[in-house]
Amino acid sequence: MRIRIVGAGAMGRGIAQWAASAGHTVELADVRPEAVREALGFVASMLDRAVAKGRMSAADREASVARLVPLADPWAAGPHVELVIEAVREDLETKAEVFGKLERALPASAVFATNTSSLSVTRIAATLQDPTRLAGLHFFNPVPLMRIVEVVPGAATRPEIPALLTALVEGCGHRAVTVADTPGFLVNHAGRGLVTEALALLEESVAEPAEIDRIARDVLGLRMGPFELMDLTGLDVTAAVIDSIWLGFRHEDRLRPSFLTPNRVAAGLHGRKTGRGWYAYGDGASGPAPESPVTGDGERPVFLVRGGRPETAAYEEELAGALEAAGVRIERGARPSAEAVVLVPVWGTAVSAAVADGLPRERTFGVEVLPAAGRRRVLAVTAAGDATAARDARAVLARASGDGEPYAVSVVRDTAGSVAQRLLSSVVAVGCSIAERSLAAPADIDLAVTTGLGYPAGPLAWGERVGAVRMLALQRALHATTGDPRHRPTRWVTERAALGLALTDPGTSPADCLG
Repeated sequence: MRIRIVGAGAMGRGIAQWAASAGHTVELADVRPEAVREALGFVASMLDRAVAKGRMSAADREASVARLVPLADPWAAGPHVELVIEAVREDLETKAEVFGKLERALPASAVFATNTSSLSVTRIAATLQDPTRLAGLHFFNPVPLMRIVEVVPGAATRPEIPALLTALVEGCGHRAVTVADTPGFLVNHAGRGLVTEALALLEESVAEPAEIDRIARDVLGLRMGPFELMDLTGLDVTAAVIDSIWLGFRHEDRLRPSFLTPNRVAAGLHGRKTGRGWYAYGDGASGPAPESPVTGDGERPVFLVRGGRPETAAYEEELAGALEAAGVRIERGARPSAEAVVLVPVWGTAVSAAVADGLPRERTFGVEVLPAAGRRRVLAVTAAGDATAARDARAVLARASGDGEPYAVSVVRDTAGSVAQRLLSSVVAVGCSIAERSLAAPADIDLAVTTGLGYPAGPLAWGERVGAVRMLALQRALHATTGDPRHRPTRWVTERAALGLALTDPGTSPADCLG
């Protein structure tokens, strides 16, 4: 296929490398000729690196470079061009101007694709004389390494074009997911679940950014915590995406932005690129400070409150068994002794509810029961908690069985559920809301999120690990405890819990019954 790429910036040159390496002839153009020269040099250096690392032969490198055709004029006639991929700046007028000129220069048979990440594909197409020829083809940076591409049909896109683009993407070694033309498409939309809930936790002073990041990594198994991710991406970029998706979905509660971000953006606290974001960078500082050492008395006995709920009983037994294996003395009576610290396994509710049942408020604390991906436990303290008792409870939770390494223990403010549960519930809820609106197929949602965001599982598969019934209990408890509509259970989870279906199961649609 002969492909013309208009825009030789970071995305354009990455797409050019990807397509040329897969055997396609690539015309690379930009309104700035020097940008084309720089892009060709960059691609050649990337291919040289691939040869040095043994990922490409020298002959394949030479063939790929030979397939790159620099154009002096982006609007030059191209009778043999089959596909145009636009990768210019995110501005509707600019993109409309580009496609208008291309429409006059290229044959009607050429398919147009926009690499927009935030603009409506339908609105871009509406500026053309023939809006049926354009679709979205959203790549992620760096293109050769991020092996996922969103194929986004506009409202008027011809039905054969998404299939053609999907075949191209998969023929070049990437995975393609078909996504509805909605704000944020799929990956950026799904990614809001993590960062918006992390910001909400910070708004409520539940924990500092470093502690939330540690829990996200060591309990949920994320490669990077939400605040580390915002610093890497740039808070200015993240805040703009959050706002645009929230506005696009008409102030959907689940996607609600935080009041914390506008002032930080205005102050230039954008993250790594400005030297300071949620963390400081440079001059000997890089990321969060080390966590505090464990100093309490790890020999105190523990009274573990059992919730009596079937959805969490297995989690509670697992925690009790782990503590006993570490030599912790678990009290089995009906009431705690005067010496014991009281641990309340939380699942969508706050510790204060257990204190109201007559437990000693100064030494009653919450403990995370969600199985952790790493060696970390989480202790939740109420405003009435005694600091010495809390330090002792932390020391008890840090104990390890056998020759294992001690656990790291995060200390957070008591909240409905826990930090990890709220983050997970939000990720699952946003993913499920995408599925229930039929914006993408369940399998595509999970594929796009794991590939594009690097999560250990897609939101539907992750929720299924917990189970629809447990997820519903968690979401209902969060909603009832907080009264915040951001936590309301999704129809997808509610329905599947009632019917015994997996969260990953697309289920039967009306269309399935008409064929």
